[in-house]
Amino acid sequence: MWPDAALSADKFLGGRLVLRQPVKGYRAGADPVLLAAAVPARAGESLLDLGCGAGTAALCAGARVPGLRLAGLERQPAYAALAARNARENGIQMQVHCGDLSAMPEALRQAQFHHVIANPPYFRRDASVPARAHDREGALGEETPLALWVEAAAKRCRPGGSVTFIHRAERLPELMAAFADRLGSLELKPLVPRAGRESQLVLLRGRKGGRAAFRLHAGLLLHAGEIHSDQGSDYTAEASRIMRAAGALDFAP
Repeated sequence: MWPDAALSADKFLGGRLVLRQPVKGYRAGADPVLLAAAVPARAGESLLDLGCGAGTAALCAGARVPGLRLAGLERQPAYAALAARNARENGIQMQVHCGDLSAMPEALRQAQFHHVIANPPYFRRDASVPARAHDREGALGEETPLALWVEAAAKRCRPGGSVTFIHRAERLPELMAAFADRLGSLELKPLVPRAGRESQLVLLRGRKGGRAAFRLHAGLLLHAGEIHSDQGSDYTAEASRIMRAAGALDFAP
């Protein structure tokens, strides 16, 4: 666990959430907020966040959809404890389980959820350099193959439920192949950093038992203008509605 002096208190969703994060180590940015906004959840349904870290994505979903029943799985004990603390301090119910995808706690192995989300480590370490900080490397460097993340998500998703991942665009062929093996009705939403630039991140959603044809949706433009030093101050109107006003990220608005 980190002492309070080693934690910052950061506002998300325009201050609707205040989450504690380590000053040094992995810190959540826009990615888990966008992931949470993409979940087609309704009050009374359940959501599982695989690799929940400090709880950012799940708690953003819970803040947007009151009455959503939340659970998280996190393999690093310090982050699991931090996620539980963040839920408690924000007055949101969330069951946080400490464990690995390959060795889930029994309570999770016996449960299924309406929605499963994940923001897996982005970088294959056979083609990149590890982070120096151990906890940061645990969030960024892939140890468990991406296909196993998708398999675990699909198993924990109830029939007709949704699985949503956010990931790097260069990993999309691998991610889509894993989704197609386990899920149907796939939908892809590119995230475009600025007009005229390539997408670096994508959102991919599938349904368990879905039979609809694949859909490639128009990209979500995140930032206005060509260059700005403060990424958070130049969101487009649509991105600001999602990031600051807890709006839903509709794949097909």
